[in-house]
Amino acid sequence: MYRLFAVVLLLFTVVTGAARAQSQPNIAWVQIEAQPSLTAATQRARDYAGQLADVNGFALGGGWYGIVLGPYTRDDAARVRQVYRAEGQIPRDSFLISSDRLRQQFWPVGADLLNRGATTSPLPQPEPDPEPQAQVETPPQPVDETPAQARRGEQLLSRDERRDLQTALQAAGFYGAAIDGAFGRGTRRSMAEWQTANGFDPTGVLTTLQRKVLMDQYNAPLISVGMQQVTDARAGIELQMPAGVVEFARYDPPFAQYDPRSDLGARVLLISQPGDQRTLFGLYDILQTLEIVPLDGPRERSKDRFTIEGRGNGIVSFTQAQLKEGQIKGFTLIWPQGDDARRARVLAEMQRSFARLDGVLDPAAGSGQVQDIDLVSGLKVRKPKLSRSGFFVDDRGAVITAADTVAQCARITLDHEYTAQVVARDAVLGIAVLKPDQPLAPIKVAKLATASPVLNSKLAVAGYSYGGVLGAPTLTFGSLADGKGLTGDTRLSRLDLTALPGDAGGPVLDARGGVLGMLLPAPEGAQRLPDSVGLMVDAPELATLADQADLRLAQISSDTPLPPDDLARLATGATVLVSCWD
Repeated sequence: MYRLFAVVLLLFTVVTGAARAQSQPNIAWVQIEAQPSLTAATQRARDYAGQLADVNGFALGGGWYGIVLGPYTRDDAARVRQVYRAEGQIPRDSFLISSDRLRQQFWPVGADLLNRGATTSPLPQPEPDPEPQAQVETPPQPVDETPAQARRGEQLLSRDERRDLQTALQAAGFYGAAIDGAFGRGTRRSMAEWQTANGFDPTGVLTTLQRKVLMDQYNAPLISVGMQQVTDARAGIELQMPAGVVEFARYDPPFAQYDPRSDLGARVLLISQPGDQRTLFGLYDILQTLEIVPLDGPRERSKDRFTIEGRGNGIVSFTQAQLKEGQIKGFTLIWPQGDDARRARVLAEMQRSFARLDGVLDPAAGSGQVQDIDLVSGLKVRKPKLSRSGFFVDDRGAVITAADTVAQCARITLDHEYTAQVVARDAVLGIAVLKPDQPLAPIKVAKLATASPVLNSKLAVAGYSYGGVLGAPTLTFGSLADGKGLTGDTRLSRLDLTALPGDAGGPVLDARGGVLGMLLPAPEGAQRLPDSVGLMVDAPELATLADQADLRLAQISSDTPLPPDDLARLATGATVLVSCWD
């Protein structure tokens, strides 16, 4: 019996001893920085380790990684923080945290300092106070406020400051009720839970020091990117900006451009120009042609303002602009995808702090940069992955084009303006039928030829030979070389003409303007055809695929050859630029 009791007592001693090792109430660390990626945090830890002792890195949870100094006794940690802050060796917003806030250690590699006890402070020990005179008694100074003092401090807070504390508790996962600035039982309970998680006594009343720690934790995303007030007098705009990751680069009216200053890749544009509603709507359209505004995302425009959000190609961009008293002002924030929580905090702060000042950028004053057709105010215009030709086949804007042109596209456009969808496809023959998302009214509708062409008869291909650079289709003339394809396929015909890649998908027309077929792209592979050899899918195959999309292609009724100018007008009105976008 005695031996069993001794074993139980030994187990209890071991377990309670381990629990004390985990909690370590007198151990503290100085958190000096947090980074949203392991790579960045490792580099910053390495930088600090070149100057300071006891640098360690731990995962903090939520995708964040902290750089800390320690572990020290709580008194030594407070002194290290005070001295290093005064010397400017660590940020002013550094604060103490307990061991239970830390997770896996990543720096130094292979180290495991949690639950190992305190390290000797790197600072020399302060000189001991001289022996007090017998008649003088110095009462001990409290480390922090008492609950009563903390309550009195709370009474001095504004309603907005109280809401901010509730918001910070909510962001930390401790509060789920209304943000109303009223500290009821729910708020008190969340405060106590936060205090316990951060190594403080769970009184349910935050002291001045604890309120700062909580708000520093909440504002860590803003602190990590150096949010600060920026006044651009020339643009007439003032706002909070992530100045730690962007810096002013140049003026390219209507933009003041702030380019990346770190590997995060964030960018900011301030928008500033005189104008009216037409100018505002034009800016709305132009912005959506730029690379910095991906295609996917909500857009909203009213009579005096607009917002545009774009997601894709590794970035998220948000733009807002407003017309007021003859001036259009706003901003664009470009941020890397995958960092949404921090982006949301930065964007909210920029929106909250945005203010209009006197002054506006002069539209006639550029930066002196070389002009380029692919640039708008120094910003790259978004270009499609592929642009070829197609042709209208009904009066609501249905189009026939090459299937390869519209394969694996995030978005398909007609003339870079109207979106369209694939409604039928024949991958073997290489043809596709598109319908626009909204009905269109083409200038001309292509009609099928009623008779098969004879060998060596003259024909023309209408197409955007240079991918739309010229703004209108061109005609390339040639003749029918064979009534079948290279392998004897009677659904195809071989042409004798020299077409360019952009012509693929365009209509092959006879002298009357009737569609004989659709020009196919040059075949890919090891074999290269002579430049003067082209292939087309014959008109009956186009009609068959159109039937699958509930389209009935019209046939040309006239037997009279068209004059060259009339043929060109027909080709220009019926041929459309088809673009595939990532």
